[in-house]
Amino acid sequence: MPRTYYVYILASLSGVLYTGVTNNLHSRVAQHRLKLISGFTKKYNVTRLVYFEMFGDVRMAIVREKEVKAWRRAKRVALIESMNPKWADLATDWFPSVMPQ
Repeated sequence: MPRTYYVYILASLSGVLYTGVTNNLHSRVAQHRLKLISGFTKKYNVTRLVYFEMFGDVRMAIVREKEVKAWRRAKRVALIESMNPKWADLATDWFPSVMPQ
């Protein structure tokens, strides 16, 4: 069974961005929201899923993640807005309402 890999961008309410890669987007977003991952996203409360892409090959996903991470903020903002112009949290319906955001 082929696996799916995701390059994703999270945002804080204040506009801080984080780009990552995972093979389980639902679980990874939950980890960020519950602050189970120490570091940048926990420190800056970056928990809202605003963009993602799917890949069938982990190497291609990693290449894309590195590419997006190297971009200036304006280019990442344009990418998000091409799919999600209102910056809606794409994972809003994934979790119970009691989960922190």
